[in-house]
Amino acid sequence: MATTTVFDRARLSHAPGIRSLELGDLTITYVPDGVVRLKPRGWLPAATAADWANHRDHLDDGGFLVAGIGGLLVERGDRALLIDAGFGPESYPDDPANPLLGQLYGGELLDGLRRLGRTPGQIEAVAITHLHTDHLGWTWSTAPGDDAPPFAHAAHLVAAPEWERRDLAAEGGATEQRLAVMAPRVHTIEDGEEIFPGVRVSFAPGHTVGHTTYTITGGDRRLIAFGDALHSPVQVTHPEWSCGLDHDPAESAEHRRRLVEELSRPDTIGYGGHFADVVFGRAERCADGRFAWVPVA
Repeated sequence: MATTTVFDRARLSHAPGIRSLELGDLTITYVPDGVVRLKPRGWLPAATAADWANHRDHLDDGGFLVAGIGGLLVERGDRALLIDAGFGPESYPDDPANPLLGQLYGGELLDGLRRLGRTPGQIEAVAITHLHTDHLGWTWSTAPGDDAPPFAHAAHLVAAPEWERRDLAAEGGATEQRLAVMAPRVHTIEDGEEIFPGVRVSFAPGHTVGHTTYTITGGDRRLIAFGDALHSPVQVTHPEWSCGLDHDPAESAEHRRRLVEELSRPDTIGYGGHFADVVFGRAERCADGRFAWVPVA
């Protein structure tokens, strides 16, 4: 499926690096923590073998979807917000019996922040999209030699509906014991609330009951950090393909359809934290009426 914009399509199946863009007086940077290799037939069960043959450039040499894991650093002068907190210093090999996940590892986020000139202590708040372990790892993990998680000083912002039903998070690996570590720092947030200059909350349930996106506005543009509403650029073309882990697949698909339309607006950029090495982009309409993801950084 061709678009009017050309880019190196090898990026669709490569692990992401640090990438930044400017929105007015805000600097927005993706900070990698690790990678998970997703098994496409299990992760997007509505897609067929023929579909994946048509979208082979989204898969690596092993046939996996390469999904980055990390955080989004939002800076305004001396102030800094982090959206999501990676997977933390854990790793797991591919389990052939697991129909969804292959190799999974994290642990790089703190080094990435330091490369950008930020220490964890300079992060004033951590805003969470949802309570799955690949977005929470450094909220409970500690670095070698430390006795507390790196963001223990910071407010942890979680949508009120997501925190109210945190009992469901254990299905995604966020056990009661792990959530108890971050619980004293949790501040619940509401739909439409501004949590940082230019950063506003939007509830987007479907993947989880309280899944949250963050709209970041600066200059004459906005960026939608859409969390796990989409896991892969291929879902921009096929928003009807829901994730095998979605709490409500029909609700998540309906939200994706609306989101993709929003991402096609000329003043709008999207941030897909699991989007391989094309984390920042926009939806571009194709000749057949569907959309394709085109990176902008």
